[in-house]
Amino acid sequence: MREEELNQIYGGAFSAALINAISRGFNTIYELGRSLGTSLKMIISKKKC
Repeated sequence: MREEELNQIYGGAFSAALINAISRGFNTIYELGRSLGTSLKMIISKKKC
């Protein structure tokens, strides 16, 4: 391919990186919520590990 054709290519890596970042963000929020819920449950029930 010529350099002019290569400059016209869009998408691919950027889209994959964006989807990966969003996925990791949701995963992090989920894990934080889970740990917070577990902590609150243990505080309310006055139990320790």
